[in-house]
Amino acid sequence: MARLNQKFIGAVAAAVLVAGGAHSADVEVLHWWTSGGEAAALNVLKQDLEDQGIGWNDMPVAGGGGEQAMTVLRARVTAGNAPTAVQMLGFDILDWAAQGALANLNDVAEQEGWDAVVPTALQAFAKHDGKWISAPVNVHSTNWVWANKALLDSHGISAPDSWEEFTAAVEKLAAAGVTPIAFGGQPWQEATAFDAVVMSTGGPSFYKSAFIDLNENALGSETMKEAFDRMAFIRAHVDDNFSGRDWNLATAMVINGEAAFQMMGDWAKGEFLNAGKNPGSDFLCFRFPGTAGQVTFNADQFAMFDQGGTVSAEQAALASAILSPSFQSAFNVVKGSVPARTDVSDADFDACGKQGMKDLAAAASSGNLFGSMAHGHAAPAAVKNAVYDVVTAHFNGEYDSETAVEELVSAISIAQ
Repeated sequence: MARLNQKFIGAVAAAVLVAGGAHSADVEVLHWWTSGGEAAALNVLKQDLEDQGIGWNDMPVAGGGGEQAMTVLRARVTAGNAPTAVQMLGFDILDWAAQGALANLNDVAEQEGWDAVVPTALQAFAKHDGKWISAPVNVHSTNWVWANKALLDSHGISAPDSWEEFTAAVEKLAAAGVTPIAFGGQPWQEATAFDAVVMSTGGPSFYKSAFIDLNENALGSETMKEAFDRMAFIRAHVDDNFSGRDWNLATAMVINGEAAFQMMGDWAKGEFLNAGKNPGSDFLCFRFPGTAGQVTFNADQFAMFDQGGTVSAEQAALASAILSPSFQSAFNVVKGSVPARTDVSDADFDACGKQGMKDLAAAASSGNLFGSMAHGHAAPAAVKNAVYDVVTAHFNGEYDSETAVEELVSAISIAQ
């Protein structure tokens, strides 16, 4: 695998060997990539480091949204035993940086020109006070729908472009005895669907006003009530066993023809690929109906914890490997996401990957690229968690839509 700046990597590798004597140096990496497709993608990074003589101590913590991993991390840091690197999202990175817990990666970043190739929207979460404090692995977009093509074809349904087309398709499938929507009843999954529903219902300016600006008028509006009404429609068309289901098991329902649609970020594609399925022939990928031209995103990053005031050789090598163009292509082809740098070719990406890269570039240039509330890129964790609580309560029938709007306004006000 080709390397960016071989001289720099060689120097890092030499330092690692000196530090480690005859044994390989190790990095301990805390992450939540535990599904089949995610594990396959992670192996690309493990192999990359092994080729440099760096061992990988795996510390997986299951849970697709990363909440459990962050709980484990807090315990480790409190005990004075921080991992070498930790998978993180959005405001979580900035919170740790503000506490002075993260290492300064500027030397690596300057040596390899990260400022010129990493999109500004990602740099907002990868830098703090002018210092690079994490290495972006990818950009995921969250407003995707995944569909079983054979199931849709057999019922004369094409990919819906609008909410009205989507509801018609769902009702047609339900009438035929097919589970229309594969869903996992976990707060982060419900919030992921809500993100897309709010964008579809109110458009990009409304999404920004409600979830990024936290405008009380937007949060308490009739448009927000309509978004909750649409969530109630979704809830009425999932199977009875959705509660607590992991996201990848919902994806498997679509893969196996047990359900038609799943609303999920593009990490779901890794599950289809891992199952030997091909986009266009076995499954379809399209933007959540009503959100064409808009992209909500999150970006997995590896934050390097300060372990003595300087970045270790192993941390530098890991950061460099993550941002190398060859790794960015190889990893994201498998993961389902798109590269975190703008100069990577789409040649090795499948149809969904090429579309994702095209959509991301277009949304960034048109001002329609927004951080995902559900995935910690629109507002700080306290606000995100407040949204989770209300959305989950509504989805499980504790609130009607009007009450949910009132609770959302109140919960976000308290959380700020």
